[in-house]
Amino acid sequence: MSSSSIRAHLALVALLSATTFYFAYKSRRLNKFLRHSEYRKKPENPNPNKGKLFFISQTGTSKTLAKRLHALLTSNDLLFDLVDPQTYEPEDLSKEALVLIVASSWEDGKPPEAAKFFMNWIDESANDFRVGSLLLSNCKFAVFGVGSKSYEKTFNMVAKDLSKKMRELGAGEVLPVVEGDVDGGELDVVFEDWSKRVVAILKSGGDRLENGIVNGEASIVGVESDPVYHEYDDDEEEEDVVESEMVDLEDIAGKGPSRRSVNVAETNGKVKDGKRDMVTPVIRASLEKQGYKIIGSHSGVKICRWTKSQLRGRGGCYKHSFYGIESHRCMEATPSLACANKCVFCWRHHTNPVGKSWQWKMDDPIEIVNTAIDLHTKMIKQMKGVPGVTLERLNEGLTPRHCALSLVGEPIMYPEINTLVDELHRRRISTFLVTNAQFPDKIKLLKPVTQLYVSVDAATKDSLKAIDRPLFGDFWERFLDSLKALRDKQQRTVYRLTLVKGWNTEDIEAYSKLFSIGNPDFVEIKGVTYCGSSATSKLTMENVPWHADVKAFSEALALRSEGEYEVACEHVHSCCVLLAKTERFKVNGQWFTWIDYEKFHDLVASGRPFSSKDYMAASPHWAVYGAEEGGFDPDQSRYRKERHHKSSR
Repeated sequence: MSSSSIRAHLALVALLSATTFYFAYKSRRLNKFLRHSEYRKKPENPNPNKGKLFFISQTGTSKTLAKRLHALLTSNDLLFDLVDPQTYEPEDLSKEALVLIVASSWEDGKPPEAAKFFMNWIDESANDFRVGSLLLSNCKFAVFGVGSKSYEKTFNMVAKDLSKKMRELGAGEVLPVVEGDVDGGELDVVFEDWSKRVVAILKSGGDRLENGIVNGEASIVGVESDPVYHEYDDDEEEEDVVESEMVDLEDIAGKGPSRRSVNVAETNGKVKDGKRDMVTPVIRASLEKQGYKIIGSHSGVKICRWTKSQLRGRGGCYKHSFYGIESHRCMEATPSLACANKCVFCWRHHTNPVGKSWQWKMDDPIEIVNTAIDLHTKMIKQMKGVPGVTLERLNEGLTPRHCALSLVGEPIMYPEINTLVDELHRRRISTFLVTNAQFPDKIKLLKPVTQLYVSVDAATKDSLKAIDRPLFGDFWERFLDSLKALRDKQQRTVYRLTLVKGWNTEDIEAYSKLFSIGNPDFVEIKGVTYCGSSATSKLTMENVPWHADVKAFSEALALRSEGEYEVACEHVHSCCVLLAKTERFKVNGQWFTWIDYEKFHDLVASGRPFSSKDYMAASPHWAVYGAEEGGFDPDQSRYRKERHHKSSR
């Protein structure tokens, strides 16, 4: 073979090798993309060629102006739906490409009654760090305000707040807010000018308007966005930059405001009789910003997203599927915002109270219960008139039957926790209490609750220290003693595992050994929720398990128990699976993971000893593991949103 032939042959081999490498590389990239596509795909607009023109109106002025703009848009071949926010599902905003809003401000700068749910949804989403600042990144918008300058500070507050919140959620503002004054005599002129500018921008830029305003005018340079979408309601912040982290939906309240925005002298709280308020201005600002209601000096209550969901007939949380909780009648509260851990997936960024013992002022437990119920029912009443909420469900929601003592913090630290539990039971309100396994003596002294949880975030000493970052030096001994204390309880007990890939998902054998220590009735296994990254957490989307991963882990754990536990239920929506003790809760092939709540209260009232078997109830077919419904109650109406976790179905 000639030298030229050899060179040609070698060149061909090199070309083929490079091509093979290239396609292998592209294949890996494609597989990675496909794996995360459910997180990263842009939502499809059901009406891709139509924008939305909202009117937020009390007396009809904004509605009239919106109709005028709608006619102008139509005459310019710009297709928009004229929308009353009272009939609109705000969760669909992430699907919209173009949104125009004519918004009136009402008393004290608040929105008109008909638009409160719409506005509250935007406000809560903007203040919930789990939602992220990219939720509306596919949406371009402009707002025109209608108000009266005679109200001075509250003049056009609704329009300005809408603009701010939508930008915080990633929407691109194509024009600055224009403020119309109904008493200035030039409202029509100002609105006509704004309308013409909107039309000119839309006709020149279409739906490829850049996110942002340049010198007061919208840029029309096309910019593709690649957002990460989340489905939150509930249950529950972003600053100017995306700064969020891994969280477990049941254990968060929201990121605190920047330390720079709070007077340092105020952050230590008020001192009375040598004791400080637990709820400092930093924490109060954070919780109230998200809609939390503060009770006294150390307690809080918040309406959960699943409460709202079941009020609207859209399904309950995984506790509804696993245990028969009526989510629309469930109150989420805590008597203590303090904790003895600094978990890597916690929201608090080290600004919350931490301590090894109670060192704050203490409020009366009866007053905490009374105030919690009062504030909860007021939040329920605000759901009146929201699409899907029936009078029957609203009335039921006004009488809570369940209390999840797991809102945030460590409720078992509260010295009067037994009196508080007694008061809830006296009102025939069930109690689900979660403890972080650092106070074994408190567990021993705790009176029977409906269901007692211990968070089992890791299976070995080193991994528990890494993920929970406990304050106690003897944290591992306290953890094991807490599991032993759980074993001696007669009411229903639960190990609660939050899976974080790369942190606590590899130790099947070690987890299995923990079963014999606490002998729990149930093991809840739930995937951690992705919420981006932060300066305080190095967790990424790679640490988020798929539902298939959670199922595989659960099945392996059940198999390792050699029949002592079986996979009983699942809730695909929450990426959550339930193991149950086979001998106790599987009767003639039928699972009995649900709770007979009336029987429980009767047993408590009797004063006689009882066990978890005395108040169990049959699980419905749709909640059982492997059911086609995936844990979704078929009596509810499914509302599909962007999925986070790959379903096995």
